[in-house]
Amino acid sequence: MEKNNKNNKENVKVVGFWVSPFVHRVRWALKMKGIKKYEYIEEDIYNKSSLLSEINPVYGKVPVLVHNGKPLSESSIILEYIDQVWNDDFAPPLLPRDPYQRAQTRFWAKFADQKVLESAWMVLCSEGEKQERAVKEATEALEKLEEKLKSGNSIFFGGDTIGYLDLMIGFVSYLYPVWEEVASVKILDALKFPALVAWQSNFLNHELIAGEYLPPRAEAVAYFRWRRSELIPVYNRMY
Repeated sequence: MEKNNKNNKENVKVVGFWVSPFVHRVRWALKMKGIKKYEYIEEDIYNKSSLLSEINPVYGKVPVLVHNGKPLSESSIILEYIDQVWNDDFAPPLLPRDPYQRAQTRFWAKFADQKVLESAWMVLCSEGEKQERAVKEATEALEKLEEKLKSGNSIFFGGDTIGYLDLMIGFVSYLYPVWEEVASVKILDALKFPALVAWQSNFLNHELIAGEYLPPRAEAVAYFRWRRSELIPVYNRMY
């Protein structure tokens, strides 16, 4: 246990925003690796601090992991870094060790961000025919995830335990219902996606996830109602 205790004492900071799914990925990954003692710094993304500009000068976004004074941005990259740094026997691996399975996991993680997340975001930020198209795209993306999950014959994308891909897709479990409520649509339907809905329940009730870091539902709904009202005019001009 000495090595695990040593890891806990390392200087780890996470700069994030309370409702960001990208930040939640990082905090979940740290918890999976047994890194519970670290400094969390809440960032006002609408009035960015000098700290954020200093540690992420390229994008100026959260999350940022600062490990022993060295900053790292982009959640997918941070998760891989966490997996490589805290790779002792006490911490379960996030990514598969097999090179092919590892590459496949990265492929689906990219799909999650580029298709599953972006299409759902468009549902939130649009209305009328534009929203209908976005719902169709989001549904088609979930169909691919449903097939992927069923093909593995496991309750999680990572097998019998939560892994890298589960963390990357974790936003579906708690943000999709919020965005559905705000946008007055239904995408993650239990009849269409029984495997994903079962995964959603298993994920949210897992001891590593339950009650940790997730934004309060009412506050999240209020926040995204505001974001929707702000962004619909912007997206109407853009698309």
